[in-house]
Amino acid sequence: MGVPSQEPIPMLDPETGEPMIDPETGEPLMALPDQSVDAPEPEPTEAISTATDLGEAVSEQSETFGGMVDSMQGMALEVGSMRVSLWDVFVVILVIAVVLTIAWMITKGMRGVLKRVTKLDESQRVLAEKIATIIIWVAAFLIGIDLLGIDLTALAVFSGAFGLAIGFGLQKTFGNLISGIILLMDKSIKPGDVISVTDNAGTESFGQIRKIGIRAISVVTRDQTEYLIPNENLMINQVVNWSYSSRDVRVKAPVGVSYGSDIDLVTELLYKAVDDVPRVLKSPKPRVNLMGFGDSSVDFDVRFWIQDPEEGMTNIRSDVYRRIWQLFKENDIEIPFPQRDLNLRTNDQFQQLVEAIAQRMEK
Repeated sequence: MGVPSQEPIPMLDPETGEPMIDPETGEPLMALPDQSVDAPEPEPTEAISTATDLGEAVSEQSETFGGMVDSMQGMALEVGSMRVSLWDVFVVILVIAVVLTIAWMITKGMRGVLKRVTKLDESQRVLAEKIATIIIWVAAFLIGIDLLGIDLTALAVFSGAFGLAIGFGLQKTFGNLISGIILLMDKSIKPGDVISVTDNAGTESFGQIRKIGIRAISVVTRDQTEYLIPNENLMINQVVNWSYSSRDVRVKAPVGVSYGSDIDLVTELLYKAVDDVPRVLKSPKPRVNLMGFGDSSVDFDVRFWIQDPEEGMTNIRSDVYRRIWQLFKENDIEIPFPQRDLNLRTNDQFQQLVEAIAQRMEK
């Protein structure tokens, strides 16, 4: 529909209030009235549309609760064209709590189902758990946004800051997340593996991977020290995985005997020593090698295999050495130790020192 035309009206002198006359024609000056209309101020929009609908539903069911809702809606804060009331905040908290609870229950149930799937090995199960958990929580976020009826354009102002946060502040977090998924996919490191861990002092110890998290893996050493190693470090640094393709680990124990010992008897006793230790595997068979002739001993190297490196490497050597010591004692096999001959050259100063010591002792 068009705007209806209006008749021109005489122009009035602002001082006298009388009609103004055109000096050339002598006729009154005419003008159209001002048709401009003040535009109404836009009413603020509700940021949470679901809160309004829920409030109306509550008011229809109960006048008491409806009055409480109206009071909460009356306490509002206007930011530009957006209006946020106390009722909106309450509905947001309620929806978030419900969505998080349901998502947590679904995640827990999903983990229980995956544990009962026998066809999946440990790494495949952990990978499936992580992917399913990510999908569940992303779906929970989107469902929560939909339930709240949030106008995403209201959040557009924060999108740039959120993108910068991901690009800078959360760069390592997302890198560790992707690294953890890659490690599980190629099965290079999985829960239960035994790897070498080096602390800040450079001391190497052995630890078993307890779990692979979103940010880091948990490695527990023999002294129950738990290391949290970022997943990204395992991707870019060299890692010794003692149980990558096989859990069998060979251990070496060097032994030296005196030159007067029976070499054949020593070899027999070394084989017997490793056979008497329960953790040593029978297959592959242990091996005793004569490595060389040292300054004060004949050097042997006892090599044997174990299948449980997570139980410790030092203690298995200790058990083997203890048994070797017992067998050597029973069979009079001598373990040599370095000996040095000290030759003192005589001179005047040394002779004077000896005489002074002798005089002091006589007194």
